[in-house]
Amino acid sequence: MDEKLLDETTLSVDLATQELYVKARNDGSETLWDRKAALKNQCGFGEQGVCCRICTMGPCRVSPIPGKGVQKGICGATADVIASRHYARMVAGGSSAHSDHGRHIAHVLHMASRDGDYQIRDEKKLLNVAARWGVATEGKDIYQVAHDVAEAALNDFGKPFGSMVIPPSITKQRLKVWEDNDILPDAIDKEVVSIMHATHMGCTADAESMINLSMRTSLTDGWGGSYIGTEFSDIIFGTPMPREIEANMGVIEKNMVNIVLHGHEPSLSEMIVVAADDPELKALARGVGAEGINLVGICCTGNEVAMRHGIKIAGNFNQQELAIVTGAVEAMIVDVQCIFPALANLAQCYHTKFITTSKLAKIKDAVHIEFDENNAYECAKGIIRKAVENYTNRKHEKVSIPTHKSTGMIGYSNQAIIGQLDRVVNSYTHKPGTFEPLAQCLVSGVLRGAAGVVGCNNPKVKGDHSHIEIIKKMLANDVIVVVTGCAAQAAAKAGLLSKDAVKYCGVGLQKVCELADIPPVLHMGSCVDNSRILELVGEVAKILGLDMSELPVVGAAPEWMSEKAVAIGTYVVSSGIDTFLGVVPPVTGSPEVTDILTNRLEDWVGAKFYFETDPAVAAEKMLARIEEKRAKVEALNVQRMNVTDYDDLAPAGF
Repeated sequence: MDEKLLDETTLSVDLATQELYVKARNDGSETLWDRKAALKNQCGFGEQGVCCRICTMGPCRVSPIPGKGVQKGICGATADVIASRHYARMVAGGSSAHSDHGRHIAHVLHMASRDGDYQIRDEKKLLNVAARWGVATEGKDIYQVAHDVAEAALNDFGKPFGSMVIPPSITKQRLKVWEDNDILPDAIDKEVVSIMHATHMGCTADAESMINLSMRTSLTDGWGGSYIGTEFSDIIFGTPMPREIEANMGVIEKNMVNIVLHGHEPSLSEMIVVAADDPELKALARGVGAEGINLVGICCTGNEVAMRHGIKIAGNFNQQELAIVTGAVEAMIVDVQCIFPALANLAQCYHTKFITTSKLAKIKDAVHIEFDENNAYECAKGIIRKAVENYTNRKHEKVSIPTHKSTGMIGYSNQAIIGQLDRVVNSYTHKPGTFEPLAQCLVSGVLRGAAGVVGCNNPKVKGDHSHIEIIKKMLANDVIVVVTGCAAQAAAKAGLLSKDAVKYCGVGLQKVCELADIPPVLHMGSCVDNSRILELVGEVAKILGLDMSELPVVGAAPEWMSEKAVAIGTYVVSSGIDTFLGVVPPVTGSPEVTDILTNRLEDWVGAKFYFETDPAVAAEKMLARIEEKRAKVEALNVQRMNVTDYDDLAPAGF
């Protein structure tokens, strides 16, 4: 191993990560950073998106030839064609992952019953969603309503005619933008299939057209599959409300049966949480010498169970192997997405059982136990029983658990945010139960803007560093931050989800946090829950009579790595929100695709991508863009807001 490349202090700013990486090396265990170093120089053609392998005439790698013009693939495809096709396929892959998640949750809603393992926890949200889908509710049992809503949603995946149902939080101006640019999507599955067709050899060979199709497809994710996944999960498992949790590897307990939940779909993790409280399993844990059962989460499943149950967060994407390296994990239970195949072999170096549960994510050398939602509780009990019985196989001499952990507040669904905003509503002029206080703070300038910091970790960059640096810079400049996914967990580990984090804030944001009793960084959920951010931005825009592109808000994915992130970034930009990427996507081999994404998109949809690998520079550009976007907000007609001067726009106390 190259000592310089693998200096633990260069891998992550997180101390628990550094500590466990050293332990892994001492144990002779391989991690993602070791594998990255072993690859040495990664393919430059691939990094720039100009290696085409779509047909077997190739692979074709193209680049400009000095003095000879543009090189082409065997079929004649240029770098612009090749890069745009690969970009589109990433959008298709990411959209299909999130949308399939939404479809899965819709099926779970359809099987919910009064006496079943899955029940309705938020009837009010179900009735609101039913109205949107045009589902009749009068005189119906609530479970019949649930089944009808599930069927209506499932129809949106494959409906033969018309567009998918667009949530009401979208502005009328944004709908017109989509219609004018021909990116208003049809059925969810249709768009994914169509874009895969368009990227087939012999089809679309025009970069502008391909990016247009990518935008259509991405919108089925953010405003379709992900929106369904979020809303239906709230209906079945409960809408998150603020609660305090602990985060980082210190949440793993020495004398407990430790079970790590990792993946994305809450139908499994929710049932594991319920089953872990079973008296029989608790007694079994004591019988094998443990003090009890300790559930902890990794990645988006960690966010899901933390929001709804207060389950502690062990870490984010880069830390999934390190949880096993502690030597204190009896089982890692996974479903789909963001799961390293390497976990199966790593688990064999310790005593951990690595258990896969989905037919969509079987992994060689793992223990596979197919999770059956029709027999969910008993299936979950069986999985936990294997973990508990494995406690006796723990190699205590290999156990080393870092003490590092932080506390913070999570669970800020939009309903929860409105609840906090109601604390500052001016009851003489405004009604409670809306985002209006937030809109007022933006107009008055008490808050300069808002930033969504989301996405993965990536071993190409120092873990968590970019997330934390950008967030702190936003806070110092009175920009409130919302977070999801692994970025949310980075913030949790750094203490930025604590109310004490107001020490990093400007005066205006400090006052907002004090009056609304919130931390300056709001944890809104898993990566699917970026739909909550779309809803929030859309509703604030509607209150102000503006389009989403006219609000002083930006998005950032500083350490992204997955196709899902490409789909997310594309639907965020298509929704009118500038998006800053800290890892450059594989398109730079095409001048035209790069120009479309970072320049011409603004003419189409009022927003664009920024590629910036330096988090300090990215933060400055984000702040500049926020200030530029404030022009529309500050030019609002005061009479339109039914007030006499801008001082009245701020909630009581400002």
